[in-house]
Amino acid sequence: MSGSQNYINHVALVLDASSSMSHLSRKVVDVADQQIAYLARRSRELDQETRVTVYVFADTVECVIYDKDVLRMPSLKQLYRVGGMTALLAAALKSQRELAQTAQLYGDHSFLTFVLTDGQENASHRCPDAPSKSARGLVEAVARMIETQEDNWTLAVLVPDQVGRREAVQSGFPKDNVAIWDATSTQGLEEAGQVIQEATEKFMVGRTKGIRGSRAVFSTGADAVNPETVKAAGLAAVDPSVYRLIPVARDAAIREWVVESGHTYRTGGAFYQLSKSEKVQAKKRIAVLQKKTDRVYTGPEARALLGLPDAEARVRPDHNDDFTIFVQSTSVNRKLVPNTRLLLML
Repeated sequence: MSGSQNYINHVALVLDASSSMSHLSRKVVDVADQQIAYLARRSRELDQETRVTVYVFADTVECVIYDKDVLRMPSLKQLYRVGGMTALLAAALKSQRELAQTAQLYGDHSFLTFVLTDGQENASHRCPDAPSKSARGLVEAVARMIETQEDNWTLAVLVPDQVGRREAVQSGFPKDNVAIWDATSTQGLEEAGQVIQEATEKFMVGRTKGIRGSRAVFSTGADAVNPETVKAAGLAAVDPSVYRLIPVARDAAIREWVVESGHTYRTGGAFYQLSKSEKVQAKKRIAVLQKKTDRVYTGPEARALLGLPDAEARVRPDHNDDFTIFVQSTSVNRKLVPNTRLLLML
């Protein structure tokens, strides 16, 4: 049986249940239940099988649901209880170690884990199955585990502040798989749920394009683009005879600059170079330019490659030595930025 016919997603939520989460405990259940309802809907729409695992951690780490069909998931209401410290690293280690024992037969399996915490690690050394009793040993164990995970594993974490972010990156989490959330309010938790949902959408749409895992799950921008992801997404190279790359020498409106450069302006035929973070509408096409060769790749998969849902979403230009992103313009007076280039489809 060909794996591409049968996508099986193993999605895990690893939830902080330390005492400091008590003011958010009811909201945690709501957000988790919403995420599960969303996963059930998208699994049906995209014809992907999704199995959900839930861990809760405080002084110890406990698996409360293991690899259960998302269409049969109960509410977490009876399963999420707060109290204790924050065994964050032990939770990351145990969840990934146990999930790695899941059978991966007959299908294209992929593992996506979100860890949500409102504080810093302070209890893993006490966990009976922790691989080390020292803080440094635990950090090294997590970093080693993440480094050796296969390409169909994605491990992401939501932390409350920059200190948490720095510690997560030091523990080996890819920087674009770390997001900061506002742990002081239910509104902040609601927004964290949205971030998880957008990242999951990107992951599930990416699955249909052959992308099996991500080290940039929270990123929608150029840093998700490399030769491997371009190839995996099945982006088509555009015939060089049907486009021109025009340097932009001064501030100018897009139609004015196209005409001034000796070409005819066609609505939708000009793409501007993404030079700042901005919102891109659902209907806008994306093109990706390989700097070394000036080859242009485009197609509906280009949006999925950047992690863009079929809705308006923010894209960051990021820093990418090899690729540049171009966004379709449907306006005649979009201002072009000097020292960028304009991509014109002839």
